[in-house]
Amino acid sequence: MTPVHGRVVRAAGAPLLAALALALAAPAHAASVLVMGPRGHVTAGRDPFLPAGEPTPPPAGAPLAPATAHAGANRRKPPQKTVRSELTRLLKANRITSVQYVSYSASFNAAVASERRLRGTRATELAAVITNLHDIAAAGKLTPGRLPVLFQTLDDNRQWWSSGPIPAANTYVEFAGSQLLWEYYPGQGIELQVLGTFAKADGLYSGGPGNYPQMQALVAQMIPLAVNRAGGLTWEYYFKFAGGKPPWTSAMSQGTGIEALTRAYLATHDASYLQLAHQALPIFTVPPPVGVRVATSLGARYVQYTFTPATSIINAFLQSLIGLYDYAQVSQDPLAQQLWNAGDAEAQAELPSFDTGAWSLYQPGVEDDLSYHELVTGFLEQLCQRTQAPVYCTTAQHFTTYLTTPPTLQLLTQSLHKKKPANVQFQLSKYSHVGIVVVGPGGHTLFETSASFGYGARSFTIPALKHKGTYTIRLAATDLAGNFSRISGTIQVS
Repeated sequence: MTPVHGRVVRAAGAPLLAALALALAAPAHAASVLVMGPRGHVTAGRDPFLPAGEPTPPPAGAPLAPATAHAGANRRKPPQKTVRSELTRLLKANRITSVQYVSYSASFNAAVASERRLRGTRATELAAVITNLHDIAAAGKLTPGRLPVLFQTLDDNRQWWSSGPIPAANTYVEFAGSQLLWEYYPGQGIELQVLGTFAKADGLYSGGPGNYPQMQALVAQMIPLAVNRAGGLTWEYYFKFAGGKPPWTSAMSQGTGIEALTRAYLATHDASYLQLAHQALPIFTVPPPVGVRVATSLGARYVQYTFTPATSIINAFLQSLIGLYDYAQVSQDPLAQQLWNAGDAEAQAELPSFDTGAWSLYQPGVEDDLSYHELVTGFLEQLCQRTQAPVYCTTAQHFTTYLTTPPTLQLLTQSLHKKKPANVQFQLSKYSHVGIVVVGPGGHTLFETSASFGYGARSFTIPALKHKGTYTIRLAATDLAGNFSRISGTIQVS
């Protein structure tokens, strides 16, 4: 039996461990990554254990950066906290040592000096990281627990922007000798990709025992970067994103972290990993903006971003549940089981509303792109394997079928008035690129164009038709998976 937080937790037996191991799949595609060596030399490569897709998508319709509130010009403000003043305060309060104070102060001074020497994008990106650090200090959130990750972010950005190339947006970045995954967010610098790093750990576990030492090294690097939030250990994000201000966190990244710790235990049988996973649970018990739990009549929804509690992103919710389920099964932790039960009840009730009958929704009213449709299908298949719950299994089957089902079209407009620009309406079953051809009574093509549309009732605006008569409308659609369909109908012009 394994002690966890002063209690006794029974670890899962061999049959369950084997079943969990079989259910874990390695990433389907290797992701490209830029790796900076010790002398600043950068090489491009592909890592088979990294997630290939973008792991931190913004909520649909969210702004790229938060609005900034300005205080009145004549309002007297208290003295503003700064990075330097907060480090001094922590030193005087004996919350950091003099060695730490000197190290962090030197790091900050070096970053400021580098930013002054740099120009263009390099200066802008490093300045953004410094600004985020300053804003966290000004908000009184520069706690001792956050210092390691914040100053590692600062040091790595100073190194990158002083000698590395300017990467494309959302490029993955690594540093030689480290297992941590970083990502370039234009205007925010290079930031620790918590979800991607833990997903890499999961991929290493799925890759087999030969990869376990690398997975252990990765987890060992991530553990000290957790902070105390909601009364437990949490991995946070420290940049502005989709309207959210740092520090914020995510149920998806936290659930994936718990899953990585569970797999580290399965690989090593070191009970300390289960102890840490238990300490990472409290974030699921507290509502936003601190935690990720939104209470519902059936249980709870665990949200993707603590700064948008009303946003329900189904793939993130399901992935957080997989992490809770695996840990609960392995550890027999009562709190984890309770959290799983609450989330599972809500997810089963919500899931049908994310099935349009032809495709999946990313969040209510917003269709998945192809990669997220495949992602959520994979999560549903994993939940089906684990629980055999009909709604998970059936929805997974539906989503798989949609990958090979052509879009359906229906012409809605039946008549138009001549000599007036008009809209030709049609019904579309799923997001597709749609083309229209208008053929006149004499058989000549009068107009054609194409555009991409989401599911539902949509329309093309066509030029005025000059003559009365029967016109032929041809519509063709190609969905995100490449499935094609077309129809032909007529409208009467009077």
